[in-house]
Formats: sequence, C-alpha cells, structure tokens
Amino acid sequence: MAIKDWHKDDRPREKLLNLGAAALTDAEILAIFLRTGSKTQSAIDLARSLITQFGSLAELLAAPPETVLSCHGIGTAKYAQMLASLEMGKRYLDSQLKTGNTLNRSQAVKDYVSTQLRQHSREVFAVLCLDNALTLINYEVLFTGGISACSVCVKQVLRHALSHGASQLIIAHNHPRVSATPSAADNQLTTQLKQACELIDIHLIDHIIVGRNDTLSYAELGLAPFE
Repeated sequence: MAIKDWHKDDRPREKLLNLGAAALTDAEILAIFLRTGSKTQSAIDLARSLITQFGSLAELLAAPPETVLSCHGIGTAKYAQMLASLEMGKRYLDSQLKTGNTLNRSQAVKDYVSTQLRQHSREVFAVLCLDNALTLINYEVLFTGGISACSVCVKQVLRHALSHGASQLIIAHNHPRVSATPSAADNQLTTQLKQACELIDIHLIDHIIVGRNDTLSYAELGLAPFE
C-alpha cells in the first residue's frame, strides 16, 4: 500500500505536523527525506530496509557513498537529500551554539559532538573552543588518522586554543568501528592535555568519544583526570 493510501494520522508528514518530530521513528523521519520509494516499496518500507541493512540510522548516514548508492531504490537524488538533511542538522546546532546557547550540559555536548563526528569513517580528533560562559567559539577537526588510530600533537592543540582566545576547551574523537570505551592511549592523551592546558590557564572541561553506536563523556562518568 502506498503511503498516500494510509490513514492520514499514520502518514509520516502528517504525524510530524500533528505530534511533533519526537513522535516519529527513525524510519519515518528518513522516509520524509526520501520522499518516494521504489517500484516495489513505499518510502517508509525503503527507509526501514535501509536502517535494518546498515544497523542504525547513524551508520547509514556515516556509510561510504558507494555503499549507500549500491542499495536498491537509492539513486543520487535520494542520497543527496539524505546528506543535505544531515548537514542541515549540523549547521542548525552550530548556529544555535554560536549565537548564545551554551554547552553547559554533558548531554548537549554529546549531542553536538556526535552529530559532527559520527559521519567520519576514519578516526578524527576535534577541538571545541569555548569562552567563560561555555559558548562555542570554534569547532574544528585538527587531526585525521586511520580506521582505528589518530596521532595528536598537544602543542598544536594549545596553539589552536590560544589563536581562538579560548578560556575553556573540550576535546573529542571518534571510534568508527567500535564502542566509545576509552583506550589506555585515550586516557594518557587526556591527562597530558589537561596538564598542558593548566600551564597556560585554559580549562579542559571534557573529552568526548563517539563510538559506533554510543557516546561517552569523561567528565560525566568522572573518569581520570576529571575525577
């Protein structure tokens, strides 16, 4: 049955307008951006099959272009719509945080960083520069590595923070293929950066790790050196 033949309360667009975006499933949200299905599937059926195939909406959006485009029912137009939806969300959050909203809650930090980093198929290291009010001054990926590792230069991180006049800092990186569980190297780097920041009167307030399906905050869990 085509979506147009469904009861109006069950159609994703109408459901969104009547109940709000939070009432929609991942598949229903994706179906709105896909707009149409294929000859054999409605948009919602196509969305469900894609999410099932990739494991989650996040993994679908982070998958390599050639992998997504090889899926039945997905052409360049639908893929472009998916990428545009992801970028729109990122830009909305970035605009909100640079016009007065603050990163004063660990969940807000995790949501923002997860949106920025989950799309990367390689490990990357990013820095969030903040002022005393925890308003975002600058977000930037400073280092890019391979699938499971990324080299970080502490001096370069400090130079970057000073160049943007940051008084507080959040560092973040991703684990594209595994969970957000910190490695021994992650813990060592976090301690080194916190100690280095203290020498130049910058407060390192958190280290966020974005895993394949989860996100971890050192400060929220009270992990060293944020005990």
